Amino acid sequence: MDLIEEPQPGGNAPEFTVSEISGAVKRVIEGEFGRVRVRGEIGRVSRPASGHLYLDLKDDRAVLAAVIWKGTVRGLAVLPEEGMEVVCTGRLTTFPGSSRYQMIIEDLAPAGIGALMAMLEKRRAALAAEGLFDESRKRQLPYLPGVIGVVTSPSGAVIRDILHRLRERFPRPVLIWPVTVQGEKCAAEVAAAIRAFNALTPGGPVPRPDVLIVARGGGSLEDLWGFNEEIVVRAAAESAIPLISAVGHETDTTLIDFASDRRAPTPTAAAEMAVPVRPDLLAGLAGLEERRRAALGARHRPARPAAARPGARPAAARRRWWPSAPSGSRRAGAAAAAGAARRGAGAAAAAGAGAAGRFGPGLLALGNARRRRDLDLLAAALTPERLLRGLGQRRERLAVPGDRLESAFARRVRDARAGLDGLGRTLASLGPKSVLARGFVLVRDASGAVLTRAAGAREAAMLELEFSDGRVATRPMRVRSRRKRPPEQGTLF
Repeated sequence: MDLIEEPQPGGNAPEFTVSEISGAVKRVIEGEFGRVRVRGEIGRVSRPASGHLYLDLKDDRAVLAAVIWKGTVRGLAVLPEEGMEVVCTGRLTTFPGSSRYQMIIEDLAPAGIGALMAMLEKRRAALAAEGLFDESRKRQLPYLPGVIGVVTSPSGAVIRDILHRLRERFPRPVLIWPVTVQGEKCAAEVAAAIRAFNALTPGGPVPRPDVLIVARGGGSLEDLWGFNEEIVVRAAAESAIPLISAVGHETDTTLIDFASDRRAPTPTAAAEMAVPVRPDLLAGLAGLEERRRAALGARHRPARPAAARPGARPAAARRRWWPSAPSGSRRAGAAAAAGAARRGAGAAAAAGAGAAGRFGPGLLALGNARRRRDLDLLAAALTPERLLRGLGQRRERLAVPGDRLESAFARRVRDARAGLDGLGRTLASLGPKSVLARGFVLVRDASGAVLTRAAGAREAAMLELEFSDGRVATRPMRVRSRRKRPPEQGTLF
């Protein structure tokens, strides 16, 4: 009896090697998911020394491994952080050696402004809890800094606006530290620039700034994200040099604004905060000088009666109203003291003479001598050097309003000229000659009246056509209507 061999289960199924199965899976996954967008929350983030980023995308049911190559990381506007909800664009691939698959991310963006703002608020609360934003940490800005340090891009309009406003208000030496103000390198370069300015030695070959300005123009939240990074905030809070943040426009707010000593709505406003207005400062100093002179003259007057009394001590009286004389007014003080002494001596002599000798020739001679000495002292005080110095001060005070008037007049003339040029261009474009040059024709009748309708042209005996380069006379063309004769009817016969 022959035995019939039963077929083995799956005997007809093809056999594959492990490599063949892995390759088939790789082709299917990469073919079906060559370009995908995945939304999820960032879990674990790994930053090895190679520069690549390895992270996990997850939701409530699954986890997807992902990688961002080093070249792609440099172009990201926002670096991934744990807990951030993002939308990633890339492709899926497999690794046959470990039976794994992962996503290669080519672009990464926060899942809407709401997710980015939530992460920003979380970071702000954490830094505020450390005390980095406390008002007690903030320093006063110097009234007139000797050197100003600016951290910004050297090729943008921001640095030009800052330098222009500093020249207008009070020219000061400026040190510029060029940095990238957008992208992956922004945060590291800005933080390094702030720390490098603080590391300068006072009195060294490179002067240490008295105030810093960190500036950038406006942009989206992603564009300004480098100034929200923790490394920048900590560098601004640790700066021993007073720091002004001028990042974005007035409505833009970044975390460096909270850590800086002052926040400026624009880079131009930061320059205005850094220095005073030089003409106003000169006018204020001139006012103080006038007040000093007036106070000095007022304090001279109360001392004279005390010095004129018999037995008065002029030196003691002078010390009461002038305890310490400025170095620039010692001659005036000495002259006042000498005059008081002379007047005291003269008064004592007059008192000793009695009433009978009050109008004697000796007293008259003494009075004349005293007046002569006073005139000599006044002439000595009015030296050419003092007169020239006073004239120079008055000339400087008059030059300030003169410069303002001249600049205002030049601005008015420039604005008026610009308006007149604009009106001239408008007139040239809308004038009849310009219209004719574009191919239009002005039609007049024999009397010179302008014709605007075809009916008037048909009724006119003569027409005058004006082109851009001359006039032509012509007659209107009469169109006679020809009536068609009805077709002749044939005869039947």
